[in-house]
Amino acid sequence: MEDNKLKSRRKFLDKGLKLGLITAISGIGLSKIASKLNAKPTVDSHDKMELMTTDGTLIQVDSSEVMEMDHSKNEDEKYNVREGMPNRKFVMVIDLAKCKNALSCQSACNKHHYVTGENAWIKVYEMQESRDTSPYWMPVTCQHCDKPACVTVCPVDATFKRRDGLVLIDNTRCIGCRFCMAACPYSIRVFNWSEPDQGEITVNMDMDMADHTSSPEYTGMPSVKGTVDKCDFCPHTIREGKLPHCVTACPNGVFYFGDKYEDTVTNGDETVRLSELLKEKSGYKFMDELGTQPSVYYLPPVDRLVDFEDGLKDYNEYESVEKPE
Repeated sequence: MEDNKLKSRRKFLDKGLKLGLITAISGIGLSKIASKLNAKPTVDSHDKMELMTTDGTLIQVDSSEVMEMDHSKNEDEKYNVREGMPNRKFVMVIDLAKCKNALSCQSACNKHHYVTGENAWIKVYEMQESRDTSPYWMPVTCQHCDKPACVTVCPVDATFKRRDGLVLIDNTRCIGCRFCMAACPYSIRVFNWSEPDQGEITVNMDMDMADHTSSPEYTGMPSVKGTVDKCDFCPHTIREGKLPHCVTACPNGVFYFGDKYEDTVTNGDETVRLSELLKEKSGYKFMDELGTQPSVYYLPPVDRLVDFEDGLKDYNEYESVEKPE
């Protein structure tokens, strides 16, 4: 498949070099030329098109010599992945007062990203400030920092920051040096030391999904040995106007997700103003004093929905237990 893509791409590049053209087109004939570029060439056509050479000279070319470029979805997504969604700033709010350690967030994340074992992208920790204080559960995801140390130390630009706030990993570039893991103060990244034990995942993947294997935006792909994984906020899902899987899976509405520029976040059941939510419930950022400027906010565990329980390992199992009348 990769060989065919390379041959197809090389064929187009060779054609472009033969014509001595660049993609910059004269503004005078822009609409006319653009319409022809979008149409398939006709063999018998003698229409001429004005294009500009690399030295800035306008030349006329027979329209039949202009080939329609096949913009594959994969190449479009590669570009979009590095740029992100303009005029957006994605943020998450985690309400610690609602977390019962149901682990539905972790299960959904594992399922949709084909994550297994200890390599879960979402960790839920039992927290207790001191012996005299009450314990609580704290989910931890990638913080998608505005000043991510992981991006700074990556020697091959495998970890990158998008304009919409997301920090992603391109595991086709990742060389497994683990500098990013050492730099991340939140210890959220995981390393695939061996071939991930993911059963028949690769075999059962749809062909459409297989076309996205090299795109770090397309979630739900098998992990790769010798590379780093982490929470990605489900970019492919949010680009379709949907919420990340952890948000929709949580039975208690712990996770809120939204756009900081719009000052709006939602947990699927309720939509609220981000600024009001943080102000009214004393929202804070985890280890913000480090200067990483996280995009994840936490609401303190006050006025909790339920008393602390030592590990609801499976929410469905918990719900199925018969309650005394």
